[in-house]
Amino acid sequence: MLEPSVWQSVHERQRAMLRLLSRVAPAGLSKLSLLEIGCGSGGNLLDAVRFGFDAGKLTGIELLEERYRLARHVLPAAVTMIHGDASKVPVPAESADIVLQSTVFSSLLDPVFQQQLADAMWRWVKPGGGVLWYDFTMDNPRNPDVRGVRLSEIQALFPHGLVQSRRITLAPPIARRVCRVHPSLYTAFNLVPMLRTHLLAWIAKPSSSKPQLP
Repeated sequence: MLEPSVWQSVHERQRAMLRLLSRVAPAGLSKLSLLEIGCGSGGNLLDAVRFGFDAGKLTGIELLEERYRLARHVLPAAVTMIHGDASKVPVPAESADIVLQSTVFSSLLDPVFQQQLADAMWRWVKPGGGVLWYDFTMDNPRNPDVRGVRLSEIQALFPHGLVQSRRITLAPPIARRVCRVHPSLYTAFNLVPMLRTHLLAWIAKPSSSKPQLP
C-alpha cells in the first residue's frame, strides 16, 4: 500500500496534466499520438488511456528489461512498446504530437547526454505539438544520483521551444510528514509555492502551417 502522500502527489499531477492537456487539445485527445521516454512500468501510459488517448496512438520507450516487461504486461496490447536507449531508438522524425518525459532528466547527470536526448525528443515532435515535461527542479541532498533541472536548463535544452510551466508537487519529505497527521494537509501545505519541488511544463514546437498547441 502506498503512503497517502504518494497518492496525494499522484492525484495532483494527474489533475494538473489534465488541465494542461485540455488546453493543448480542446477537441479531445483521441486523435493525438503520444510517446513517452523512460515509461517505466507503464503508469503514465495507463493514465493516458484513462485521459482519453487512443491506446493505438501511444508509444513507450524503456531501457530496463524488467520494467519494459512489466509495462508490456499491464498495458493494452495496442500500445507500442520499445525496449532500448531512447536517444538511439529509430523513431521517425515529426511522428508524435506529444513527447512525454516524467522524472527522467533529473536522473541523467551527464549534460551532454541530456542534450542528445532532448534533441532526439525535439526531432520526434510534430510541428504544432510539444514536449510534456514533469521533473524535479531541486537537488536531493540525500540522493546524489539525481539532480534537479531548473527552468533555465529546460529552455537551454529546447532553445526553439516555447515553454509554459508551473510548479507543482509538495516536497516529498514534507508531504510524508503532514499526511501522517491527515491527508488533507497535503493541499494546505501545497498552497505555499516555495514548498513545491517539480515543474510541469509544455514546450511547444512552433508551426507556421497549422495551429499551434495549445
